[in-house]
Amino acid sequence: MIFFLKAVAIALGFLLDLLLGDPPGIPHPVRGMGFLISRGEAIFRRLLPGKEGMAGTLLVILVTALTLFLSGVVLFFACALGRWAAFTVEVILCWLALSARGLHLESMKVYQAAVREDLAGARKAVSMIVGRDTADLSMEQVIKAAVETVAENLSDGVIAPLFFLALGGPALGMFYKAVNTMDSMIGYKNSRYRDFGRTAAKLDDLVNWLPARLSARLIILGAAILGFDGKNAARIYRRDRSLHVSPNSGHPESACAGALGIALGGNARYFGELHEKAVLGDALRPVNAGDIKSAIRLMYAASLLFLPAACLVRLVIAFAAVR
Repeated sequence: MIFFLKAVAIALGFLLDLLLGDPPGIPHPVRGMGFLISRGEAIFRRLLPGKEGMAGTLLVILVTALTLFLSGVVLFFACALGRWAAFTVEVILCWLALSARGLHLESMKVYQAAVREDLAGARKAVSMIVGRDTADLSMEQVIKAAVETVAENLSDGVIAPLFFLALGGPALGMFYKAVNTMDSMIGYKNSRYRDFGRTAAKLDDLVNWLPARLSARLIILGAAILGFDGKNAARIYRRDRSLHVSPNSGHPESACAGALGIALGGNARYFGELHEKAVLGDALRPVNAGDIKSAIRLMYAASLLFLPAACLVRLVIAFAAVR
């Protein structure tokens, strides 16, 4: 019974994310992680002036260790209250580890502005979900940025959390969220974070290595099921997956580009610095606002395809642990 509930917790957490997303009234662990990262950065930079690499590494150790410890404490006390209290806490933590609904809602804001041909509104909406500079983006570039973000965050926001929840439950799921949050805050290759954020960025690359590749294959399968071009998705994935500067991002992005028959990527500015990025996919047609909705459909298809596997793995691991 106990091991069965652990698998059900992942499914219910996924369902809660689909229905509710991230309600603003509930304290989210990621906000706490963000606060800890910001304060920790200031403290370690002050304590270790001129040793940014060491300071950044110590911050990574602190944030990940504290996340695992606090998650373990919460789960321990929940277990002390009884089986159903523990189950409820696990469901909530699984829910908070996922972000499919949030990504859907935020990317739809870009879609709605694009449909209205509101370039300023589209730039503002996409700036909420991408790290690049958006002030000078054309509407085509805004749409591409939104599609790329949906594809990349399928891995970061859904498949990778499910993967770690399956392997180690909520504590490992929260560990992943801490790593991913650090990468999004300090994992940049600019003058401020090139050294300080190197460990965070490398750790994020490591933990996302397999989920990114799973995400690409799930996109290809989802494309075939939904009636997109699954064959082209597989072709573009094989050809372009390694062109991205990131060891992981090019996998889901290239598969998505192929499925939709569009070209993604290209040069972008981050904090005023121009970064050369390869083009992924072939421009078989011009991009349009509908591509954002198509990318969302692919995200959900891939997520639903992976969910049963994640639950099954959690079931098997939990069963082995109690024997």
